[in-house]
This record gives sequence, structure tokens and C-alpha cells, in this order.
Amino acid sequence: MRKPPLLWTNLLLFSGSGLAAMVLVPWYGLTQGYDGWQWLAMLTLFSYSCLSITAGYHRLWAHKAYDAHPLLQWLFALGGALSLQNSAYHWCADHRRHHRHVDDLDKDPYSASRGLWFSHMGWMLRHYHTPDDSNIPDLKRNPILQFQHKHYLPLTLVMNIALPLLLGFWHGDIWGMLLMAGVLRLFLGHHVTFFINSLAHYWGRQPYTSKNSARDNDLLAVLTFGEGYHNFHHLFEFDYRNGIRWWHYDPTKWLIRSMSWLGLASRLRTCPQERIEQAQLERRLEIARQKILRQQQNADTEQWLALLHSEYERLLEQLKSYYQVRKSLLELKKKAARCKYEELRLKLNCDELKASFTTQRRNWLKLTTQFA
Repeated sequence: MRKPPLLWTNLLLFSGSGLAAMVLVPWYGLTQGYDGWQWLAMLTLFSYSCLSITAGYHRLWAHKAYDAHPLLQWLFALGGALSLQNSAYHWCADHRRHHRHVDDLDKDPYSASRGLWFSHMGWMLRHYHTPDDSNIPDLKRNPILQFQHKHYLPLTLVMNIALPLLLGFWHGDIWGMLLMAGVLRLFLGHHVTFFINSLAHYWGRQPYTSKNSARDNDLLAVLTFGEGYHNFHHLFEFDYRNGIRWWHYDPTKWLIRSMSWLGLASRLRTCPQERIEQAQLERRLEIARQKILRQQQNADTEQWLALLHSEYERLLEQLKSYYQVRKSLLELKKKAARCKYEELRLKLNCDELKASFTTQRRNWLKLTTQFA
């Protein structure tokens, strides 16, 4: 079967940045050396570009997991240009199609079923798919994304060349800053993002579902600013969190929550805890059932399976009962809080009226005393 034609622009970009990062960056470091300011610039721009993808392209625009102030959207749009991963239109259209057809050999743009290399980079090196943006009508109405898409090329030149040049001019070492804040930062940012499409579908655990290849991996979460909890994400894609526990390393979640405290993010969407726990229980049932079928090949197998399912049903009923009571309790607390607020409001109003009445009464007594 004949392979699709090459995408020469992507091929030259990835091969050129990769060779420069692996050859020129260490050569310059050995011959000239890098100082702390250059490392700081690289890490700062690396974090900015990656978080613009994870918090902006991914959780904000692709999944609409929260709403963002225009200022924050502009920062993400510029950071997306810095990351050099195409405009938000193309990125989000591909990602939504990936979620809808995950692991499908033909419809998933970067299907893990086609191999680790294909899902990591191969899908971007040939014309495997015709661009289709019919699934992003909401994003096309966004004026910030309209501007970014229309002016994407000049924005990428400004963010990837002019900005490192400006930093290098200020620092006094243009070539060193170009290599660190430009080349190395771009190379690392690309592959950190690509890990989610590739390694996060091959390496890790599946605590929530086995219906797709996505996996949770703590090491990948550290490398990818919290995107490594991929098994959870593929089941609960509209949750603004990927790592749901307090100890889960998810800087993207922390950034979004922090922005909400500053009034720059709102309507943060989370999946009900009951659904999350139910998914975990169902997955545990599946694992236990498979283990019984592998180890128990005798007359007791059906009894063990029946016991397993009956206990699961009992636990599920208890789970539903618990969350129903919990929901009722929360509603009562809200009503009590509203009543307390109303009581306090009426008390303050009563105190104000009493003070006003007392003042008026005092004035009345003074007035009537003159005619006594």
C-alpha cells in the first residue's frame, strides 16, 4: 500500500529542531557555556508554552472545562503560538476527533492502535487525514481565536524568534539565548506534549476504564504538567482536573484554580464524585472477574462469580444511598445557611430601624417638652 505524501514543513521543522537541540545546544554549552539567566529563560518559556497547551488549548478550548477571562485567553493564544503546535482551531479539531473516535484506526487522527511512533509523531509527517474543522463551531465564534488563526504565522515568528532574540540582546548572548530559550525549549515542549498521545496510551494503569487505551502514569504527569492522568481524562473529559487527589501532581489544575481566585477563570466543571467512585468499583469488578476466570477453572467458578456480582450490587446500592443522603444533607446545610443569612439580614434591619426609632423618639420628646 502506497504511503500518503510527506508534509515537508512539519518534517523539516521537527528534524531541524531535533538536530539543533541534540547537536548545537550541547556543543555551544561545552564551548561557550550557559548561565543561570539562560536556563531560567528556557524553563520559563517552556512552562508558559506547555501550560498554554494544557490549560488553554486542551482543557479550556478543546473540552470547555471552564470559562476564562479574555486576558487569560490572550495569554494562552500567544503561548500556543510560542509552542508551535498549530492554531487552536486545528489543534482542538484534531483533539475532539481523537476523543470521539479514540483508538479507531481510521477516524482517530493519532490512534495508538497504529503504533507508538505513529501516535507520537508519525501522524504529523504525512497527509494521513484531510483537515476537518466542522466540530469546532463554538471556537470559530471566539474573536481571540479568530485573530490567532488568521495571524498564526507572524505570531509564531514573533514568539519563537523575535522574543528569544530580544532576550538575547538584553542578556548579551544572542546565540546562547536562541539555542536555550528558542531551540531547546521548542524541542522539549513538542515531545512533552506528544508523550500524551503516545506513551500515555501505552504505559501505566487503568483504574477507571479499560474501554480505551488511555492510562494513568504519575511520571508522565510530572513531565506533562498534570496531563499524565489520562485514563481518568478519557472517561471524564469535561473535568477541569486530570489529577483529582490532592497529592496528584497537576500544575494545570492548580493554575486554573488559582486563576479562579483572581477572577480570571470561572465555572470550573468537575465530575460528581459518585460517578468517579462508581467507575472505580466497576473497573475493580472487571479485574476481579478476569482473575477468577483465569485462576478458577472448576465447578466453583460460577459460585465465585455470583458472589462477586452480588457483593458488587450491594456495594453499589450502598454507594447510591450514601450519596443520596449526602446530597440531602448538603441541601439542608444550604437552606440553613440561607436561613441564617436571612436571619442576620433581618436582625441588622431591625437594629437599624430601632436606632432610627430611638432617635426620632428622642427628638419627639424634646419637641413636646417645649409645650409642656
